Order: sequence, then C-alpha cells, then structure tokens
Amino acid sequence: MSRGWIRAMVEYIGPDKDVPAPDVNTTPQIMEWMADEYAKLTGDNSGAVITGKPLGKGGSEGRDVATALGGFYTFEALKERVNLSEKCSVVIQGFGNAGQHVASFFNNASHSVMAVSDSSGAIYNAEGLDIQKLIEHKKETGSVVGFEGSKNIEKVLEINCDVLIPAALENQITSENVHNINTKLILELANGPTTPEADDILFEKGVVVVPDILANAGGVTVSTFEWEQNLKNEHWLEQDIFEKLQKIMHQESVNIYNKAQTLKTDLRRAAFIVALERLEDAM
Repeated sequence: MSRGWIRAMVEYIGPDKDVPAPDVNTTPQIMEWMADEYAKLTGDNSGAVITGKPLGKGGSEGRDVATALGGFYTFEALKERVNLSEKCSVVIQGFGNAGQHVASFFNNASHSVMAVSDSSGAIYNAEGLDIQKLIEHKKETGSVVGFEGSKNIEKVLEINCDVLIPAALENQITSENVHNINTKLILELANGPTTPEADDILFEKGVVVVPDILANAGGVTVSTFEWEQNLKNEHWLEQDIFEKLQKIMHQESVNIYNKAQTLKTDLRRAAFIVALERLEDAM
C-alpha cells in the first residue's frame, strides 16, 4: 500500500515539490519503503522526497523525539511569560510516540506528570507517575491501564493541573467539555485538538493555548533538517540537531507571544498573523 501510494503520487511529490513526513501510525520502515519506491521510479536516490526515515537510510538524528522535544522547548520559552511555577503538574492525553517522549522530558525536568491516557483508558496518581516504568508497562501490556500505583479515571482532560497536553487526535476539547477544563496552559502536541469555539472560550477564561502550529512544529522542523541533510549528503550530530531546534522553537515562541501581547489576542491568531505577514513579505 505504501509503495502504491508513491506510484500514485510520484508526479506531485519530490525534493523540490512536496515532501511528506510521518504522522499517526507511520513508522520509519514505512517511510523507507516510500523513499525506496520513489528512487526506483525516478532515479533520485537522495532520499529527500520523504522524511522520518530510519537512521542509516537517510533519517535524521533526533527525528523520533522531535515533536515532543519541540513542544517542551516551547513550554520552556513561555512558562515564565505566562506565570507558571518552576515545578508544574502535567496531564497528557495520548501515550504514543509524542506522549511518551514529552512525558519523559517533563519528568526529567522535575515536573510532575499526574495522569496519562491512551486508547484503552486513563490513569492518575496525584503524587506523580514513574514515567520510565510506565513506558515499560505500556510496551509489555499494550496499555497504560493497570499500572502499579495508579488508579483508573475517565475524563483525563478535566483534571486540575498546570499544563494539559493533548497528544492524541483532533477535536478533543470542544464547546461540550471546555467549561470543565481546569488548567493554566494547554500545549497542543496533537493536530487540531481544540475546536475554534472552545478556543475562544478558553481565551476568555484566561487559559493559555499554545497552538499546534507552534507547539508541535518540532517534528516538521527536524524533518526540514533531514531534507537538508539528504540534499547535501550529510549526517548531523544529535547535539547539533537539538541546538538548532531549541533556537528556532524559542525564537518563534517569543515572536508569537509578543505579537499576541501587542494585539491583545490569543497565541493561535498571533501565530497565523506572523505567518501571513511573512507570506506577504515573501510575495
């Protein structure tokens, strides 16, 4: 199926046209199959047509954690500006690639991850979860449910916390449940987890929503690094990747925050405005 998709799309994608990147349930192996099929059809062996490939097959160091790490860098850039404490309580909806990695980053920075969920259910511990053991439990059982020292809960999005991280699917925070959201900051690692109606209500309530266009941009940023490495036939060190990523995420977080403050609007509209202004300049 993956190779068939490339055969159907070969005219429309390419290193100089459109470069697909991984998303839900696509693995480095799948991306490699796609890059290989493109090479067979076109003779272009650079690998720059697709990102998210395995290391050793044109993939980039750090790509597997890039979405989560970019989100964490964004949080770090904004936390003092939005008056969050040094040690925050964190709730994460979704415990796949992005959810597991972002849980580790927050946990390693001494924040308390109190609750997480996956497609099977949700768990909670007011004192904080042992994230490394939880990741091992998920690998062994296929779910976070039943993790030692936790209790099962139902509405993970509605737990009182400092930072709420939707890292699953779209349309999770809606006009139906937004009034039950009890957090100071929402960090959108998923694409489109908050509906426009809920967005406006959260802004009125004083809840800071760091939009997906900023919060989860680490993944596509490192995809851009992978594309550049492929075109140059280079392989950059992980430390260099992370330094480049942190600089970009910090700079853009501050740019968007300042635009929001100037225009007295939310971060999502500010991000769109910054993007449109750059398009205007480019055109």
